[in-house]
Amino acid sequence: MSKPILCIDFDGVIHSYASGWQGETIITDPPVPGAFEWLELLLPHFEVNIYSSRSKYKDGIGAMFAWFVNNGASASLLTQLSFPTQKPAAFLTIDDRCICFDGNFPSILNMLQFKPWNK
Repeated sequence: MSKPILCIDFDGVIHSYASGWQGETIITDPPVPGAFEWLELLLPHFEVNIYSSRSKYKDGIGAMFAWFVNNGASASLLTQLSFPTQKPAAFLTIDDRCICFDGNFPSILNMLQFKPWNK
């Protein structure tokens, strides 16, 4: 039986992204504390897809994979993550820069005042 796809944004959810965007292959900041442990907990329940604006670049996916290696991700974790080149049709998406649609369209003011969790 296949597992539901969980799409997780890389920058700001897994990678702390404190330095902001510096290019698709430049990833200078550490993981968000607890990120790797959390990903390990997800694997029995979901097909975990790591997706980013970097994902459309071959070198961007390679840079994300290398970042996981350089930051101590286990081989077990790395072999079970997927890095799609296009945003997958996911059961659920986790992103630091989104508003969950609840049937009510957000106001322009609420959208313009939006701040991610770490700002």
